[in-house]
Amino acid sequence: MAVRLRPQSIQGRFTLIAAIAALILFGLLGAGMAGTVRMKTQDGIFRDTQNAATDWAGSLDPATVPRTTHESGVTLLQLVDSHDRVKAATEAAKDLPPLSRLRPPETSRIKNEIVCARDEGCLLVTAVRVPPLSSRVLWAGEPHYVFAGKAEPPLLTAHRLELLTAVCVLLATGLTAGAAWWVVGRTLRPVAAIRARTAEISVSDLSLRVPEPPGDDEIAQLARTSNETLARLEQAVEQQRQFASLVSHELRSPVAALHAHLDEALMYPEDVDTRQTLQSALAATQRLTAIIDDILVLARMRTTKRSGPEPIDLNALVRTEAANCPHTPPVYTHLQDEITVMASRISLVRVVDNLLVNAQRHAESRVDVTTSRSGDQAVLTVADDGDGIAPEDRERVFEAFVRLDDGRRRDPGGSGLGLAICRAIASAHHGTLTIDDSPRGALFVLRLPLRKTKPILAQRLALRRDPAAQAR
Repeated sequence: MAVRLRPQSIQGRFTLIAAIAALILFGLLGAGMAGTVRMKTQDGIFRDTQNAATDWAGSLDPATVPRTTHESGVTLLQLVDSHDRVKAATEAAKDLPPLSRLRPPETSRIKNEIVCARDEGCLLVTAVRVPPLSSRVLWAGEPHYVFAGKAEPPLLTAHRLELLTAVCVLLATGLTAGAAWWVVGRTLRPVAAIRARTAEISVSDLSLRVPEPPGDDEIAQLARTSNETLARLEQAVEQQRQFASLVSHELRSPVAALHAHLDEALMYPEDVDTRQTLQSALAATQRLTAIIDDILVLARMRTTKRSGPEPIDLNALVRTEAANCPHTPPVYTHLQDEITVMASRISLVRVVDNLLVNAQRHAESRVDVTTSRSGDQAVLTVADDGDGIAPEDRERVFEAFVRLDDGRRRDPGGSGLGLAICRAIASAHHGTLTIDDSPRGALFVLRLPLRKTKPILAQRLALRRDPAAQAR
């Protein structure tokens, strides 16, 4: 079974990354420092042995054997002939075999060598070839060599320097990993608090909020965004609850009426007019069907993505829907040329139809429909000459199941969802539906984004609107 090396937590992953990076960095630095220390130390020892060897070679006397040591601490000095026989040596080196078998040539009189024994450590040796003139005078031309040696410092023996460096690297890596663990843990502490509080939040109680840390870093922004999302979610759930309550209330009346008619028919079959009872039951079921259909439409508008938009000639659509309206009260259209919007035809037809039906229901003598442009928006207004809507009720009428007294009187069978559906459709098309001030009656204003046209097409449309420019 494969072993999972990747830590589960962000804190663990960041700590692992920091530890690996620190190990590589400190390892490279440690290796470089250890190599530099070893090289500098050996260079210093070789300078001492070279000075000691050259000084003694210059003071050689065949009649006397030098018995003094060099002031640098080099105590191992030997004079060796070409047959590896020790001819002279200091007190510390007289009982030792030749310190080295290194034989510098005449072209290069000085050579350095590190000689290591298995159990006695390493010796840094400098070999100096006695000048030819001295060899001819003193030893009949036989080559002689002076060896000067000094033991390697304890720090450099048995890889102590490398081991010490490795220990320091591991210690520094451990300290870095610990610091990374602490810093990341402290940074993520607010995240843990947010997670714990989020786990306590449920649909039954959305009033809780996650703690917001001070500052304006990413975690603080996350906490604020989470609280804003929770607030919107709480508002949406509350709206759904209110909507469910309103649906229950609206469905209760026709269901109760249907139940009463059927119950009466069962209890008093001889006294009940069967035809009238069935007609009343049918009317109740028709109202139920209308309410349920409107509820389904509104639910789909809120929860599903609208169908693909298509270019729609707003003026042609208004003419068609106005022609389908009853002739009393009459509908007058005032249309501006070339107004095209991108929308779902079925949805836009529903909006225009609902607005026209609503306007005819409340109009005294006429309904006026106007289309125009305002910047990059198409504007459709539907005005009636009825009693109008009070300013304090102009937003409330777009809520689900809200029906003013005048509306209940004129259409007692309405569901109260028509305007809510219209506004939902407008919002889904990135538009608005509002009620503006009017000298008389109600003025509904629908604004939708115009279809984006290419510059050449826009120029052609401008020429069509301006005959004088076309003549030029």
